[in-house]
Amino acid sequence: MAAQKINEGLEHLAKAEKYLKTGFLKWKPDYDSAASEYGKAAVAFKNAKQFEQAKDACLREAVAHENNRALFHAAKAYEQAGMMLKEMQKLPEAVQLIEKASMMYLENGTPDTAAMALERAGKLIENVDPEKAVQLYQQTANVFENEERLRQAVELLGKASRLLVRGRRFDEAALSIQKEKNIYKEIENYPTCYKKTIAQVLVHLHRNDYVAAERCVRESYSIPGFNGSEDCAALEQLLEGYDQQDQDQVSEVCNSPLFKYMDNDYAKLGLSLVVPGGGIKKKSPATPQAKPEGVSAAAAEEEEDEYSGGLC
Repeated sequence: MAAQKINEGLEHLAKAEKYLKTGFLKWKPDYDSAASEYGKAAVAFKNAKQFEQAKDACLREAVAHENNRALFHAAKAYEQAGMMLKEMQKLPEAVQLIEKASMMYLENGTPDTAAMALERAGKLIENVDPEKAVQLYQQTANVFENEERLRQAVELLGKASRLLVRGRRFDEAALSIQKEKNIYKEIENYPTCYKKTIAQVLVHLHRNDYVAAERCVRESYSIPGFNGSEDCAALEQLLEGYDQQDQDQVSEVCNSPLFKYMDNDYAKLGLSLVVPGGGIKKKSPATPQAKPEGVSAAAAEEEEDEYSGGLC
């Protein structure tokens, strides 16, 4: 079966080459027909699991489409070549080709397709190169934002923020979460703004920047419904405990369901939050000290002796 598919692919390649040849009666290569044959060859090689040959066929298809000024189809072919590299576990190279495809989609005037390609690239590279994935998710968010598709944009910003937190890149994470919060405010999703304020405060406290954390809460009072919400009350309690270096109070807030059921990366920030100086423990109520038995007995005897002769 594999051998048959390989032969089929080779036949399509040979046909494509013929379409590209010029002669006395054929002055211009037939790029359209050649691209079609390269595409068929790529499918045959892919079915035979010959991913290197499939990738090469996709790249030739892309070039043929470019020569024919068919940018959308060229971009599709580059993206397919990237997916063949993915099958070969060559993820950085795969991402490069998918990025190239996304730029061509944008040039062609199809930003939605460009954004989807960038997001796919981000998912591919996330576990191998989180820094690159952050960049791709931010690019995707920018494309969606330019198209005024704010819900899709903020979703991708959220992915970038969580990766930044996971990598302990807290300065960048704080800026990314602020951008998320601004968009949620713009689309009037206020309850999510409250959650983003919690995330911001946790990030700032891990940066040891109490002032910035307090400012986040103070600025959030302008968000409808925040003042008086359980989120606001919990944050005020958290900041109070942190300021007073009361580890018990901080841990109590961070172990509450409100914090524990946040996105996992933020929940972990809460659980690992330590107040400056290691914190203080709440003192247990003091128990009255029992007097030693010997002392009590001696005191009693002394009292008896004092009044044994009567009052006169």
